[in-house]
Amino acid sequence: MNTLLKSFLTRTIRKGSLTAIDSGGRKHTFGDGTGIPTRIRFTRASAERNVILNPGLKLGEEFMDGGAVFEEGSIYDFLEIVFVNMNSYYPTKLMRIGAALRYSTRRLRQMNSQRRARRNVAHHYDLDGRLYSLFLDNDLQYSCAYFEEGETDLEVAQLAKKRHLASKLALEPGQKVLDIGSGWGGLGLYLAERCGVDVTGVTLSEEQHATSNRRADERGLSDRARFLLQDYRAVKGPFDRIVSVGMFEHVGVGHYREFFKACRDLLTADGVLLLHSIGRFDGPGDTNVWIQKYIFPGGYIPAVSEVVPAIERTDLKITDVEILRLHYAKTLRIWRERFMAHRDEVKRIYDERFCLMWEYYLAASEVSFRYWDLMNFQIQVTRDQNALPLTRNYMGEAEEKLRAADEQAETRAALKIAGE
Repeated sequence: MNTLLKSFLTRTIRKGSLTAIDSGGRKHTFGDGTGIPTRIRFTRASAERNVILNPGLKLGEEFMDGGAVFEEGSIYDFLEIVFVNMNSYYPTKLMRIGAALRYSTRRLRQMNSQRRARRNVAHHYDLDGRLYSLFLDNDLQYSCAYFEEGETDLEVAQLAKKRHLASKLALEPGQKVLDIGSGWGGLGLYLAERCGVDVTGVTLSEEQHATSNRRADERGLSDRARFLLQDYRAVKGPFDRIVSVGMFEHVGVGHYREFFKACRDLLTADGVLLLHSIGRFDGPGDTNVWIQKYIFPGGYIPAVSEVVPAIERTDLKITDVEILRLHYAKTLRIWRERFMAHRDEVKRIYDERFCLMWEYYLAASEVSFRYWDLMNFQIQVTRDQNALPLTRNYMGEAEEKLRAADEQAETRAALKIAGE
């Protein structure tokens, strides 16, 4: 086995049960023998060298290209062992140097002009629509669900997420709402239907744009919910409310002030903005190189400490902040299990390499939220601090009213099905 790789695994893997078969067929064991037994085989010497010299990129690539295969356990089990045992993202000097170099150039990779932003979005969100229907909930919510106490069902948790967001917007019937990064339209349609507001959603994905408008038409909501294929920087206001869920990760750190300035200019004087984003507990960093290359080009997960100054410098006021811990780990676990259950169908749509790429993406994302320093945050922002009630009680009250409406709608739907 490559000397550096063996040294790293010996020093790092204290807990767990990991067996590595090197390219020469020799077996090496690491850990204390606890947990799920996992056995990885390196099929070529170059794979061993690549994985230790550039793990952030090459582990995923070798898994996709057959240089690292699992004879027992899975890529998730392997990553779980590694993440549990490592006490930092960059445990070796070489990794720390590489991370510092990437951090110093991160703004160049995150320069998201309108043209570049559209190209980056197409890379991920304009994939075959059948793919997402195989593992997302029935409303196609592709962001962190909200698991209320004891909840395990994804459909219920995604509905709870929409209620939770709506409650923080302090909506009144007839208000105009802008949904930046509106996905497949689920949140916008929910707000239009449940809250009686007029919704404009914007997305850069042609697939999402077509699906959203089709869903609005099918549900008879086209007069209250429309979805535009448009960059948020080209939108004309004003709007009483702005909501953005899972889009801010695509803005780029060099564009934060531009984003909040655009939101400020689009809001009415007593308007409210609610931002939901993935975040970092450990401060500013950089995007994993494999994720940036294969999954989210131009993307970056911000630290709250990077977001707050951009809000302050655009003359906006933060009125509420909530950190969602582990909710995305639970969401990703279900997505990964559903994806793997439909793996053969995904392979028919794409190919084996694509399946391995997405298995790695979902597994690496889950362990990052479960064991390392990723979370979700929701920040509520206003132009005028008098725009919202003095206490947070209105949020809970609105959430309960929406819960009652959701339950009534579910009952009506069940009765309709039973009567057919």
